[in-house]
Amino acid sequence: MKFVDEAIIKVQAGDGGNGCISFRREKFIPFGGPDGGDGGSGGSVWLVADEGLNTLIDFRHQRMFKAQRGQNGMGSQMYGKGGEDTFIRVPVGTVVTNVDTDETIGDLTQHGQRLLVAQGGKGGLGNIHFKSSVNRAPRKSTPGTPGDVRELKLELKLLADVGLLGFPNAGKSTFIRAVSAATPRVADYPFTTLHPNLGVVSLGTDQSFVIADIPGLIEGAADGAGLGIQFLRHVSRTRLLLHVVDIAPIDGSDPVEQVHAIEQELEKFNPELLERPRWLVMNKADVLPEDERQAVAEDVVKRLEWKGPWFLVSAIARENTMPVCQQIWRFLEAEHMAREERDDMLPGDVRLRGEGAAE
Repeated sequence: MKFVDEAIIKVQAGDGGNGCISFRREKFIPFGGPDGGDGGSGGSVWLVADEGLNTLIDFRHQRMFKAQRGQNGMGSQMYGKGGEDTFIRVPVGTVVTNVDTDETIGDLTQHGQRLLVAQGGKGGLGNIHFKSSVNRAPRKSTPGTPGDVRELKLELKLLADVGLLGFPNAGKSTFIRAVSAATPRVADYPFTTLHPNLGVVSLGTDQSFVIADIPGLIEGAADGAGLGIQFLRHVSRTRLLLHVVDIAPIDGSDPVEQVHAIEQELEKFNPELLERPRWLVMNKADVLPEDERQAVAEDVVKRLEWKGPWFLVSAIARENTMPVCQQIWRFLEAEHMAREERDDMLPGDVRLRGEGAAE
């Protein structure tokens, strides 16, 4: 099983053109002086976020990207033409890391956002710059500087507002089928999703959000057990986590222990995930007698000492699933408004900082 959500590429910016050594030679002007022009700057390499792309599969076939070299300077004070930039389209949500330094260069989260990953070289100086009162015929120029060369790791994380967490067979796939048009595979026997599924939950005009059905986790996932961290990283971008738990597991296990086990895996992978808003969704209420459901749910909440919102639902019967979605929408809308107040405008370009970056 291979998931095309990572790619290694090499980018090479164009070298700057060399400066020119030339002298003005015209009839009746025997000592015209130096007139060598500068070389042109090399082209740079940019990554551009494109919402029309969903995977990094294209980079399995092309992994080397070069920008154009700057043209050399010429006589008659003619400057070389600058090299053209190279633009590489990547999906929205791509995280870019420098392979050599393991430094995160940037995170492309908006359509059209650009990231400079390799700066083009500067053009060399022609001999016109080296003339002086004591050196009227300089035979000196400088070469263009080389462009940046970097090996980059591209990682695509799912862009979802809400992520579903839980053990296999907790009912996450059934929940996403109940609230969206997504159709992940479900079964009436212990079964786990192998691929993440995205669904759009629509509550009306301009009221929608994206929910991700993250494959079930098992104990030891943060250490590589089962599907390992291949999908744990997908929840790192979600704004809200729904912790789905089977309120009456068929194997007789304790729902409280299952919740604690998932929390331990989250803490091992990234302790910050435990600080993210997380709601408890107790699923499969339909398997319990109607007069016992509330008492069982309250007992689970009490033993967990759960402080956040919690819900009792039956995804297969679509009971109480819409009220959950309505509360999610209100939460996301309030968070969005608060974020807009803090930051009225996001920068369009994220420029590379460090060696070789533009000043």
